Amino acid sequence: MSKIILNDKKPRIYKYNSTKEYVDKFPCAYRQYKADSHCNVIHGYSFTMRFFFGTDHLDVRNWVADYGGMGELKSFLDEQFDHTLLVAEDDPEMELYKQLQERGIAKLTVLPKLGCEGLSSMLYNYMNGVFIPDMWGPGEAERLWCYRVEVRETQSNMAWREGHREWGEDLFDVDG
Repeated sequence: MSKIILNDKKPRIYKYNSTKEYVDKFPCAYRQYKADSHCNVIHGYSFTMRFFFGTDHLDVRNWVADYGGMGELKSFLDEQFDHTLLVAEDDPEMELYKQLQERGIAKLTVLPKLGCEGLSSMLYNYMNGVFIPDMWGPGEAERLWCYRVEVRETQSNMAWREGHREWGEDLFDVDG
């Protein structure tokens, strides 16, 4: 008889929570070249992204997260997603996409994984591994955590990535 080992990663409940949401802010195009449906052709969305922050201790202003201090995040998201063509790094048409960019027809963003799941995972890792410690400092990185990132294509299609510091995940693992 085989034994099933359940994942012991339990959700962390924070005393204080807040969200930052960008609604329909990032118009871009991409394709899921491995899909067996119409998703394997270039199509576009205006993504909505929502970031969930949690902590047990508010900062000196009695805030979970400084919404006004997210200008660099918005700039990063604009650079990655606003009027871009998202391309999977293993897409067999990569050379064609590069030619489109060279001709000024497309602005490429090459990523390891596409789809709402891949994008939310990349953004979760970025928030906790780069943005919070680099932009807000190590003290804030210890005090709060971006425990969930949602990426929405349409009103009916959305995926998210969730995690917690206590899970000890490698934030620089693109497969994570």
